[in-house]
Amino acid sequence: MNAVHIRSAERALSAGTWLIVAGAMLYSILTVTPLASAHTPDKWDWTAPILPLVVDAAVVIVVRLDAVLARLGGNGGRWPIALRWMTGCMTLALNVADSALKNDLVGVAVHSVAPLLLIVTAETGLAYRRAITAAVVALEAKQQAEREAREHAANQRRDEATRRAREEREHTAALAREQREHEARMAREQTEREAAARREERQQQEARERTEREQRERSEREREQRERDRERRERQDSNRAATEQRERAERERRERSALLSAGPATEKLSEDDARAIVAAALAESLPVRTAAELCGWSVGWVSSRYAELREPVNGVPVVGR
Repeated sequence: MNAVHIRSAERALSAGTWLIVAGAMLYSILTVTPLASAHTPDKWDWTAPILPLVVDAAVVIVVRLDAVLARLGGNGGRWPIALRWMTGCMTLALNVADSALKNDLVGVAVHSVAPLLLIVTAETGLAYRRAITAAVVALEAKQQAEREAREHAANQRRDEATRRAREEREHTAALAREQREHEARMAREQTEREAAARREERQQQEARERTEREQRERSEREREQRERDRERRERQDSNRAATEQRERAERERRERSALLSAGPATEKLSEDDARAIVAAALAESLPVRTAAELCGWSVGWVSSRYAELREPVNGVPVVGR
């Protein structure tokens, strides 16, 4: 038997016990209620079901707590036994009382079945649970002993394996130590030869590096001189271009001022002169009407010229570039 079988038996016992308790409670309520009602004043007839409910509640408490104590391996003492038998006897007496008062022996026998079954089931269930608890304890003890035996055997095997592994490591370490000593001796000799070769190579390398460093420094100085010459030429070109641009802007400004300083035209100028005045007026941001007065042409014509001059050529406005 294993833990699965024990849990299955506990579930079967619990289900059967509660099925019998539920049936006995229902049967007791249906049987005792008329008896209690017959011996209760008429205005208190509604209290008749309370008595069987109270007695059966005590039965439920006994059965439930007995199950818990049996599962824990405990013992409640004499009072739980007294309560168990008292509630059983009360249930039996209440169920057979009506038939006994009527001298109905068959009724007594019939109505005593459920209470007696409940009493015997409670006692038997308690005994079963105690036996199951004892079986569980014995099974756990057996499993614990088997685990300890397996652990002991495993520890012995592990110790033996550890001892053999330690001996193998010591033997391997001795061989490795001898091999390392031989290799170290060979390595020292090889190191000495390599050190002499490296010293000679390092001296040659240092001589090459000095020569290369001198060449790099000379090349760097030449490059820096070329860079300074190039920057000087670029500054000169930039200054010259800026000077030319300022001179050109000043010349254009003087030309525009000369065109615009003549005042309003007394007659309509030629188209070339008018276009020059319109361009100068637009560059100075003069209103269209003022430009029209200066050239003698109509406001509409001047507005058209303003629009033409504002249209970009290759993405750049003609005036104000």
